[in-house]
Amino acid sequence: MELFSDWSCWEGASVDNAPPSYKGHRYPVEVIAHCVWLHFRFPLSFREVEELMLERGVMVSHETIRRRCAKCGQSYANDLHRRRSRPGDKWHLDEVFIRVNGERKYLWRAVDADGTVLDILVQNQRDTAAARRFFRRLLKKACSVPRVVVTDKLRSYSAAHREVMPSVEHRSHKGPNNRAENSHQPTRQRERAMKGFRSVGGTQRFLSAFSGISPHFRPRRHLMTAVHYRVEMTIRFAIWDQITGATAPPTAA
Repeated sequence: MELFSDWSCWEGASVDNAPPSYKGHRYPVEVIAHCVWLHFRFPLSFREVEELMLERGVMVSHETIRRRCAKCGQSYANDLHRRRSRPGDKWHLDEVFIRVNGERKYLWRAVDADGTVLDILVQNQRDTAAARRFFRRLLKKACSVPRVVVTDKLRSYSAAHREVMPSVEHRSHKGPNNRAENSHQPTRQRERAMKGFRSVGGTQRFLSAFSGISPHFRPRRHLMTAVHYRVEMTIRFAIWDQITGATAPPTAA
């Protein structure tokens, strides 16, 4: 089983070991990083994070937490993305409808054979143009070309595949695309907790950061012993402290 401690940078990608700059921020990095972790790891509202921080003796408003999550969340997710191993050569793609301000939109998602999220994209349609846009974005972000892509029977996939990656094997079937569909479950849970999404842009920003941060703290626990799980989580928390520049969770004075 692969541990984070064995993970290397993707080929062609560099990892900047320096944490992001917090110049001009009122609160110390430990508070910011802890708030971001709470919001993206657990189904908590900004007001609930505010309450948890108050219990620890830290007075920070929910609006400040919202701004810090918006500003730092994607930066943290990008750094975690760069530190992951190169994705597998078999990609599973799927799309699911979500409600954004009461309107139906489509969330496109790609994962590799290990279930690692490669990219997500919120779009208005699920036609060929939407599939083509997602394929191109996915290839650019992954910095690699898969051996196989697995999709459902949606015709848009076949048309976009022939145009964007004709040399890649394409497998489509009617059965469930379990790798990708299982990856939708945390998003569904968060969607219910948030009582729906409010805007397309906000949804894309939140889910991009969420898809990068949340899985970092969700190892496949059912495949691990308790000791192995604790070791793995210790490693992951150490990586989180490194990319955020934090040293320890905030405590009451």
